[in-house]
Amino acid sequence: MKLPLQITFRGIEPSPAVESVARDKAHKLEQFCGDIMSCRVDIEQLDKHKHQGRPFAVRIHVTMPGHELSVDRVQHEDVHIALRDAFDDMKRRIEDTMRHLQRKVKQHAEPLRGQVVRLVDDGAYGFILGADGTEYYFARDNLADVPFEHIQVGTQVQFIAEPAAQGLQAKRVSVGKHDFT
Repeated sequence: MKLPLQITFRGIEPSPAVESVARDKAHKLEQFCGDIMSCRVDIEQLDKHKHQGRPFAVRIHVTMPGHELSVDRVQHEDVHIALRDAFDDMKRRIEDTMRHLQRKVKQHAEPLRGQVVRLVDDGAYGFILGADGTEYYFARDNLADVPFEHIQVGTQVQFIAEPAAQGLQAKRVSVGKHDFT
């Protein structure tokens, strides 16, 4: 961490044991991102006037280059469980941010547009001609939100292309106002 870790206690006396746990967990966050610039941990006891069931709230704020991440209001009656849960949430946020930065986010296939050009007589399957002139096979199971009986030759569709044993197959075929433009 570029700046020293900040741990703040609110509504309770500072505890060296709790502070030590928070420091250990904060330093473990650096395993997931070595560029953490700062980390602030706020530990607060809520409902101070209650005699039983007084929960602890933990807030964590982490600054990374170009990103500020925060976990707010993780609560539990046991301060150690509240710390654990808050740091687990922060770890997931850091991992998600790092995946996004490293472009390891799953890319979804771009939908293609086409027109139904042939239907087999028994209504089991058909063929779509894509805007690029490629023909795609599709079956009943590949339709999304429309019964096969509503499909006709000339119907404009949108779909996802996938390789199949017999050539290219259209998956997630949907009907609507789809232009070839």
